[in-house]
Amino acid sequence: MSDLLRAPAEIKYAEELDWLESVDDSPKPFSWRLSPKMVRLFILGSERSDGLEREIPQKWFGDRSLVERSIVTLASDRGLLLIGDPGTGKSWLAELLSAAICRSSTLVVQGTAGTTEDHIKYSWNVSMVIAKGQSRESMIPSPIMTAMETGAIGRFEELTRSTSDVQDALISILSEKYISVPELDSDSIVFAQPGFSVIATANSRDRGVNDLSSALKRRFNFVRIPVVTNKKSEAEIVRFRTKELLRRHQLELDVPPTLLDVLLQSFGDLRAAAAAAGSDDEKLESALSTAEQIGVLEDAVLHSDFFGERALTARALASSLVGSLARREPEDLAILNKYLHGVVEPRSREDGGPWPEFLEGGRDAIATLS
Repeated sequence: MSDLLRAPAEIKYAEELDWLESVDDSPKPFSWRLSPKMVRLFILGSERSDGLEREIPQKWFGDRSLVERSIVTLASDRGLLLIGDPGTGKSWLAELLSAAICRSSTLVVQGTAGTTEDHIKYSWNVSMVIAKGQSRESMIPSPIMTAMETGAIGRFEELTRSTSDVQDALISILSEKYISVPELDSDSIVFAQPGFSVIATANSRDRGVNDLSSALKRRFNFVRIPVVTNKKSEAEIVRFRTKELLRRHQLELDVPPTLLDVLLQSFGDLRAAAAAAGSDDEKLESALSTAEQIGVLEDAVLHSDFFGERALTARALASSLVGSLARREPEDLAILNKYLHGVVEPRSREDGGPWPEFLEGGRDAIATLS
């Protein structure tokens, strides 16, 4: 795993999954590796009442009912569609579910304007076709077809970004549970094995790009993943990812809790300003998601380690925040400047602490970009 830039969940948590499987004596649907209760426990973490001999850390932070509904859906005859704003953890939840259920989270199709039916069904090895003709050996199965053949979970990222003909091809897979290969004279149907299902994700901000048809919607159970607004939950997510970040980069760098509070408060202030804005021009282009918050922190941590004093500072955090969120010029810079003068400046006078340095770092970053 140390040789991988980013290990999939089934590799990263392989030892933990092996242990859970060894102690899991509850009934399992189809070919699932873990029971539904253990899948939930793997994702949300263990509690004392679970009576386990070891602690299982929480990996996804959100409402328990959303995870339970997702698990129930995957044990049913319908696909699962996780929909929400960018950065709400849809893909991470899909990966964790796949890793826990079938120990394979990499059977993924990425939805784009260039995605074709071949990406969700099959294509051909041209050289083998020329040499030996069309056969099962010369066929290249898509990740979805591979999931069907092995009774695993297939994932479809950004479903609404794919065109209508690709979405229509998915309808038959979800309803009929097989793929017909008309080019073959025999063995021309690939049937789904028990345990097969599809987890799709959709960005709620992509509405109108390629809206889902009513027929396709009926094949999915929708689970809406909300933006994390609870400060305690968001703080837990940021702390979890910060520890992971420092471990991945092998950094021994101090991240003071007061600066995490500054980051959380800043994003909360900017979200409140966006909610009160009268038009899109008065809002930052950024979705101000938890994922973007973690990105700001990662940038600041790495900059402090490479070019700073090997300790995270309020100045580095402010510079990272401005650099990450100022995507439009001059609109976003004006919004951030207004926030610094209208909110951070009074707070730095009243509360002190890291806020004066944060204000100074933000002003310098805006001056550099202006």
